[in-house]
Amino acid sequence: MAVAERNALSIGLISQKSFFCLFSTPSILFILSWFFVLRSTGHPHFIDYSFFPNSKLRVVVDSGNSEPQHQSDNEPSIKNSPVVIEEVPQENNLVKCNPNKVLLKVFMCDLPLEFHFEFLDWKAEGKSVWPDLHAKVPEYPGGLNLQHSIEYWLTLDLLFSEFSDHSNARTAIRVHNSSEADVLFVPFFSSLCYNWYSRVRPHQKKSKNKLLQEKLVRFLTAQDEWKRSGGRDHIILAHHPNSLLDARIKLWPAMFKLADFGRYPPNIANVEKDVIAPYKHVIKTFINDTSDFDSRPTLLYFQGAIYRKDGGFVGQELFYLLKDEKDVHFSIGSIQKDGISKASRGMHSSKFCLNIAGDTPSSSCLFDAIASHCVPVIISDDIELPYEDVLDYSEFCIFVRTSDALKENFLINLVRSIRRDEWTRMWARLKEVEEFFEFQYPSKEGDAVQMIWQAVARKVPIVRMKVHKSRRFAHYHAPKD
Repeated sequence: MAVAERNALSIGLISQKSFFCLFSTPSILFILSWFFVLRSTGHPHFIDYSFFPNSKLRVVVDSGNSEPQHQSDNEPSIKNSPVVIEEVPQENNLVKCNPNKVLLKVFMCDLPLEFHFEFLDWKAEGKSVWPDLHAKVPEYPGGLNLQHSIEYWLTLDLLFSEFSDHSNARTAIRVHNSSEADVLFVPFFSSLCYNWYSRVRPHQKKSKNKLLQEKLVRFLTAQDEWKRSGGRDHIILAHHPNSLLDARIKLWPAMFKLADFGRYPPNIANVEKDVIAPYKHVIKTFINDTSDFDSRPTLLYFQGAIYRKDGGFVGQELFYLLKDEKDVHFSIGSIQKDGISKASRGMHSSKFCLNIAGDTPSSSCLFDAIASHCVPVIISDDIELPYEDVLDYSEFCIFVRTSDALKENFLINLVRSIRRDEWTRMWARLKEVEEFFEFQYPSKEGDAVQMIWQAVARKVPIVRMKVHKSRRFAHYHAPKD
């Protein structure tokens, strides 16, 4: 009886194994067939790039959006960034910019003309409030106004995106349906408004700057788009530290583009929701720089105002510590007349350039130094820097704590201790990253305009999460007694 049971059990096991083999073999073949089907259809996770020996690959920073952006072979790499790779034909066919091939879709609010190009003495023709860029591009006023001109460059870029032939290099494109947009752009030239219209004139009770801020708040908060998201997906530009001083309190849910957070309480502006953008440098870019450690005779360079508010006391203290050092140029005063040319020559012939906290933590000196390939020495404990989530500034800047910089001989000894090899490495890196801080029209791949849009794109997942959370109870109404 026991032998019969063992035989029956053995036969059962053999039958189970045979059934398992019969079932598993076709299943494996089925899975393998699907693998090769996916591979042959070019699914992004199964692309064999050996099939495209003559193509260029597009590599972009992944912002949580699967849409890629073209990167040229010469573009400096940005470390520690996940990438998306997509095959791009080598032919340079001119094509209309495809909204599905960009990182960011932007709806531009149709603000009245008085909020933007009217500042530039541009007059509308017909019903459109936007200039025809094919005919003429309105010019932005020069001088120090240019430092906070990002509103102008970003607005031009969106307008240009509608007829751009360079879709591979574009990060953002304008769309005309707000429901299709990732973000909504508010084209108020707020920095220029502050610079020109912040004073109350004799016949006015309020300055034009304040009146336009009030009108902006009324206009935006009345729109369905603002009500739909509470303003969280709106982009508002306030790059000058004193711009939008009144409106910012009411528009705080929006994403601000700022120079720093120096005059903002953290509940109004913070690094989680807002974007830090670079100043436009006023120093001439050092083109064809063949200088080296020995051909730059000045060790440390600074020219600017030192009697400042808030953290600006540092400049006064440093002046007394450094004024007698023979190879240090420390000049007090703003750039006027031919000052920009003199400063350009001075920074181009200096190894290191001081960037000191002024009225707020940021300063245009940093971006002038980058354009001059003069290694920045940053003394500003609370500074926030553009694109620092993808760019390591320690590779081309020296950071010094304020408390250390004010110690006698600390700063000068630190700078003197940096030898030729280390300085040359940072100088070379400056030349690699300088394009990230160049504003231009039309914008180019990897320049400041495109980098700012990419920084916005990296904020989009956070914006969406906040908008979705805000809608949790939007359709819920408690029953009345």
